[in-house]
Amino acid sequence: MGKGKLEKFAELETFGNVFQYPYSVIAQRSFEMKGRWRDDFFKNDHPIVLELGCGKGEYAVELARLCPEKNFIGVDIKGARLWTGAKMAIEEGLKNVAFLRTNIEFIDHFFTQDEVQEIWLTFSDPQMKNPRKRLTSTFFLERYRRFLVDEGIIHLKTDSNFLFTYTDFLVKENRLPVAFATTDLYHDERLHLSEDKKHFTTENGDLQTPNIQTYYEQMWLSRGLPIKYLQFRLPHEGKLVEPDIEIELDDYRSYHRDKRSSKERAK
Repeated sequence: MGKGKLEKFAELETFGNVFQYPYSVIAQRSFEMKGRWRDDFFKNDHPIVLELGCGKGEYAVELARLCPEKNFIGVDIKGARLWTGAKMAIEEGLKNVAFLRTNIEFIDHFFTQDEVQEIWLTFSDPQMKNPRKRLTSTFFLERYRRFLVDEGIIHLKTDSNFLFTYTDFLVKENRLPVAFATTDLYHDERLHLSEDKKHFTTENGDLQTPNIQTYYEQMWLSRGLPIKYLQFRLPHEGKLVEPDIEIELDDYRSYHRDKRSSKERAK
């Protein structure tokens, strides 16, 4: 581990907006703020929104800037990445954003029933080989149900055709309510930029989604990769099932890496 990472990990320990609970910590003690995020950290009763797999946290920070009426929590296991967003939030005095360093598999250990209103999944690893690890799989959706309000909103924003197609099939298979779906967010004629250019809205105003482009998103757009977006709701009731369908693999991997497998399709 390089010196830069060591310094970042040391500084993370001093940040009041970062909570570090990797598996080794969870196994020894419970998270004392579970059910008390609004009272103990945010000091308000605003809705709580999670960004799972937040990376450097730039998207969570931008969401906090755009939507001061909501509380945001970025979640990732990579501490050196989280440092960037956490440091930015502290320097800007943003009180409506926090960061949680943990494994997303254990996300339900940190929130109580109905404590969260929305979830953002921004450019998640499509996990083409392992359906269980996809953040929109039934494995994870069942966990989200434990703390997301009934009919809570889930946003998927991705460059991966595989992950978008898989999630679209899963949503349809389980008849989950869809608010909006597009395979090309920035060129969809149904969407219009608000006057301040901070949000996309539909003509009748029944949908609003932030106009945020991260560094890597801009990179993918420059490569000609359209950005997909799907917003759906997750009811508490009903058994969730995986879609039984084969999907063509992405012909690339993010960050200019080759695709994972020589296979052409996967479930």
